[in-house]
Amino acid sequence: MLPSLTSCSTLLLTRLFCRRHHKKSPHSAELPYEGDSAELCCLTKYKTGGGKQYKQFQQHPSMSKNKLQKFAEMEALPNVFQCTARHIGTAADLSEMRGKWHSTYFHNDNPIVVELGCGRGEYTVGLARMYPDKNFIGVDIKGARMWAGATESHRDNLCNVAFLRTNIEMLAHFFAPGEISEIWLTFPDPQMKKATKRLTSTFFLDRYRQVLIDGGIIHLKTDSNFLYTYTCEMLKASALPAQCSTADLYHSDYADIVNSLKTHYEQQWLERGLTIKYLQFALPHDAALVEPTVEIERDTYRSYGRGTVGKPLTD
Repeated sequence: MLPSLTSCSTLLLTRLFCRRHHKKSPHSAELPYEGDSAELCCLTKYKTGGGKQYKQFQQHPSMSKNKLQKFAEMEALPNVFQCTARHIGTAADLSEMRGKWHSTYFHNDNPIVVELGCGRGEYTVGLARMYPDKNFIGVDIKGARMWAGATESHRDNLCNVAFLRTNIEMLAHFFAPGEISEIWLTFPDPQMKKATKRLTSTFFLDRYRQVLIDGGIIHLKTDSNFLYTYTCEMLKASALPAQCSTADLYHSDYADIVNSLKTHYEQQWLERGLTIKYLQFALPHDAALVEPTVEIERDTYRSYGRGTVGKPLTD
């Protein structure tokens, strides 16, 4: 059983409500809550003796008890690693895992596959079940979302799954060159207004190849025609051939090759009559990455919360 607020006497939830200019306790490491940037909500972890205890502070109304409990349980899960930019150089820095994921955590030499922006982790866990001969790591900054996949994989004793809560830009801090074999990008935000925020931009691809094997594989699965077209144009401008490319995955020859996994939002797109786009390409270390200059038509829809019908996109 996972520890909970009612069953675990050694974990008392801490909530610290403070501003950006707050002062850290010399005995604490802070785990940020991804909320309003003007009013930073933190979980402050105090170490006392051999256990962890949490001192109660005033609760900010935007953080539910359910989310607080998830944060507490995430701290105790052995398959979860948490280290954001503010932890670099502190006792909470996880840079010692760099180059040691095979030996320290997975205890095998199987290829490591990373899903970036894994959200609830359903795709990471699904891939791990389908491919027990590979290791999978889901990466996301949203800890409360990641909790679902982390608890499911721990409950089902999936030894080839781990989760890393951090910023995608920091991959090279946690992985050594050539430590990752493949990267999955499943339904990322197309970021239509700013190219450097797109997970298939040259900005991010240059960071991916710092940790990928030479010629490592990138998988993009998306509902966004904008992101799919942009990535195809980027490959063309960079003289990188696509190994697989389709604007309608489930009516193509690639449907059985990719896999049958569908996330919640993917099912939503399909039910709304949208097609799923898939792109697979190798990323050589010496490739000259070039941003495309063509104008690309924007998507006219966006996703909404679970159980909510999508509405037209308005700017």
